[in-house]
Amino acid sequence: MTDQNKTISVIIPAYNIEDLLEKCVRSVASQDYPGSLLQIIVVDDGSTDGTAAVADGLSSEYENVQVIHKANGGSSSARNAGLSVATGEYVGFVDSDDYISSKMYSLLMDAAIRNDADMVQISRDEISEDGERLPDVVIPPAKETVITPNEHLRTLLMHTGDASFCTKLTKRSLFSESLKFPEGELNEDFYLMIHMLMKVNKLVILPEQCYHVFYRTGSNSRKKKEDKDYFPSVFTDIVRNSDVALELVKRNAPDLTEAAERFGFVQRLDYLLHIPTSKMKSDNLFYREVVKNIRKNRGKILRNHYLSGKQKAYLMILSVAPGFVRKSHARIKGL
Repeated sequence: MTDQNKTISVIIPAYNIEDLLEKCVRSVASQDYPGSLLQIIVVDDGSTDGTAAVADGLSSEYENVQVIHKANGGSSSARNAGLSVATGEYVGFVDSDDYISSKMYSLLMDAAIRNDADMVQISRDEISEDGERLPDVVIPPAKETVITPNEHLRTLLMHTGDASFCTKLTKRSLFSESLKFPEGELNEDFYLMIHMLMKVNKLVILPEQCYHVFYRTGSNSRKKKEDKDYFPSVFTDIVRNSDVALELVKRNAPDLTEAAERFGFVQRLDYLLHIPTSKMKSDNLFYREVVKNIRKNRGKILRNHYLSGKQKAYLMILSVAPGFVRKSHARIKGL
């Protein structure tokens, strides 16, 4: 490995996560990367359980762990608070219900230095609550791969890439007042990533699966099975972000326009397949706009080279009578 003398700041937003925070922080504090070069910032985002006490205890135990206590403002607000005190040349993020392998930041920094890269990405795996390994959401490359920002944007639009900042080291200089996490929204990584890519020189992707995503029931984007009317706001955020992505692509990467249009159609399909039928009402303006968009773009949907036949069929059927189709599907499935 290359000599590693660059500093890293790792930001861990924490909200009512007292049972999992210790495992997360210890996995970061136990890196084989020099502790003197590793700043760990735990941001207690106004927790109402014992999270603050757990964080303070870990800060007392580890010299390189510091804690910020702030009023609740959401994940983006917590990350931005961490960025305001970060001093590392590179910045990483770890969600407080996840954990990482001990070699993760050594591997990432080694790749960053060797390739003179602004952004480097490790691969991830997905772990269920019962400890079972879940299918990979993002397929790791066979070997270390260097791609352009435009190539990474294409993978995001095709749902094959990883928009998460948690699997990456990113040069801190790329974050600015105009390039921060959008507060009050979910799907914040995607929004910031597509804007930041315009300033990134290259992205290096490593095959090692060192970031471990823990799927916890009741987290922001996971639907609780017992609550049939629960509809996570992430499904509206992904539709809004797809429109932002399309405008950005038209301005900066017009060759990706068809892929961006495909992205928007798939996000709307995801929205319509998940929204509870009880919320498919005429007074739901966002729902009405989603349906209107699909109806208006039937021709583009049928001509899009990136949509599968199945996706096109679903979109066409849902554009005709979405409420009836969903209710009929629910009856067939016995829901």
